[in-house]
Amino acid sequence: MARAPLLQLSDIRLTFGGNPVFEGVDLVVQPGDRMALVGRNGSGKSTLMKVMAGRVEADSGQITIPPGTRVGYMEQDPDLSGFATLGDFAASGLAPGEEYRIAMVAEGLHLRMDASVASASGGERRRAALAKLLAEEPDVMLLDEPTNHLDIQAIEWLEAELSQSRSAFLLISHDRAFLRALSRSVLWIDRGVMRRRESGFAGFEDWRDDTWEAEDDARHKLDRKIKAEAKWAVEGISARRKRNQGRVRALADLRAERAAQIRRQGTAALTMESGSTSGKMVIDARGIAKSFGETQIARGLDLRVMRGDRVAFVGPNGIGKTTLVRCLLQQLPVDAGTVRLGTTLEIAVLDQNRAALVPTASLWENMTGDPALRVSGASDQVMVRGNPRHVIAYLKDFLFDERQARAPVSSLSGGEKARLLLARIMARPSNLLVLDEPTNDLDVETLDLLQDVLDGYDGTVLLISHDRDFIDRVASQTVALEGQGRVTVYPGGWSDYARQRPAQSPQPSAAPSASRAAIPAKPAAVTRRSTLSFTEQKKLEELPGQIARIEAEIAKLSDLLSSDGLFTREPAKFARASEALVERQAALAAAEETWLTLAERA
Repeated sequence: MARAPLLQLSDIRLTFGGNPVFEGVDLVVQPGDRMALVGRNGSGKSTLMKVMAGRVEADSGQITIPPGTRVGYMEQDPDLSGFATLGDFAASGLAPGEEYRIAMVAEGLHLRMDASVASASGGERRRAALAKLLAEEPDVMLLDEPTNHLDIQAIEWLEAELSQSRSAFLLISHDRAFLRALSRSVLWIDRGVMRRRESGFAGFEDWRDDTWEAEDDARHKLDRKIKAEAKWAVEGISARRKRNQGRVRALADLRAERAAQIRRQGTAALTMESGSTSGKMVIDARGIAKSFGETQIARGLDLRVMRGDRVAFVGPNGIGKTTLVRCLLQQLPVDAGTVRLGTTLEIAVLDQNRAALVPTASLWENMTGDPALRVSGASDQVMVRGNPRHVIAYLKDFLFDERQARAPVSSLSGGEKARLLLARIMARPSNLLVLDEPTNDLDVETLDLLQDVLDGYDGTVLLISHDRDFIDRVASQTVALEGQGRVTVYPGGWSDYARQRPAQSPQPSAAPSASRAAIPAKPAAVTRRSTLSFTEQKKLEELPGQIARIEAEIAKLSDLLSSDGLFTREPAKFARASEALVERQAALAAAEETWLTLAERA
């Protein structure tokens, strides 16, 4: 028996005074649907979601929501006016007695419930909106960039929460790993048309490329047909004027069809040129420590960054990643230790707060007002890697038109602001690039292009990101801030770090795991009333010694894997040691579980 849809769109059309944002959109949302909504920045994804949520009215078409069906919407810029704290807003839709729901969600999202709305950052406001939606558990959840401003731990928690949710949901996100983990179907908006694929995001890019290839073939065939018909019109129409007027009209129709086709938007012309070559050593930090009040960011950290390295910094929000990078760049003093920078460094920075942009000024003014890009005596040119270019021509490389160039920055979407910042930092030569959350709001195609640019960049890259897929694609080593001043350097990207961290990142001794805390230093005495067999009793007495031996083996393997240069010097040995470490870790978990089971029975 077919299930009644939760939400249905029929022939939806919307324009904003020009070409349609989208038209002819049909969509049915069924119980259990898990859909990814994808498309280029500016293609109308957020607008379509607002139409579904009833926040924007379509020009034509019909939206059907059965009575009693609840549709929840998490927008990028939530309105929290009228609430004193984030917790007040997040709990505002819950019935009396259900406040426990928001407390559980707030813990997973690291939301400060008592934080003042007036002083809350944009990221905290979005987390409050996300917490409110998850706690209310509507029948349909519309999530617009829910992972922005979440750290990796919170993203993984959100993945687990959504994976077991009973709600149908629609996701807009730039996070490939997040979309791959959760989506079962893909909605793709491209030049006003929406296509649906009944499969997850993992195969989306191949499907998109196949669609574009077929479109290019069809356009090529149409161009050849028009050329042939135009030749006939010139050479043969005079002798058969009356008989062939239908063919002339058909040619006119072909030309109209070709003119009506909307070409795909190109990709931004991202290119980076390294400045003068830096010294081989870029950063040499020895025994550095840094604290803010009682919060210890790093202690005893040794880190050497060489020319060409791609170093990712990961850790929870607020743990001090940006502060640590600023210390490494000598922009903040360290409490202890030394930081030495290499020679002839030219540093370019993309900051996560987009603070370098003046919201009230136009794109034009933001470019020409940058002292590093200013051309003496010219108000319409910028210096792009040593050569003057007209500001409009350069902005067009980043997919901005002249109308946008004269509009204020505040009118741009998040992705467009990110592109504008990329335009600024890529205009200047550099040999050390600092990227603080560069993936926020960028579409998949621009992320791919940015990765290609970084692959060909001769300089050094310091990357702060919560995008696991992007870290895997870019980073050659990962610096993990693990709390209480503990900072560990791992070879490889996020996946490599995730495989190594269980053994190499033990919990602080002040907070042992329940299983470890329960294991005695010496074999426990077993009373005569024990229900264990002789064999089980003997095993219980022997297990603490076995556990100690396994822990010693894990410690040796961890020391081996931590040795400098092993990954690059002896990759086969590194791989064998990694496999052994995983096997010993599993053996330890099994031994602890067996001990707990036997001890409980005894």
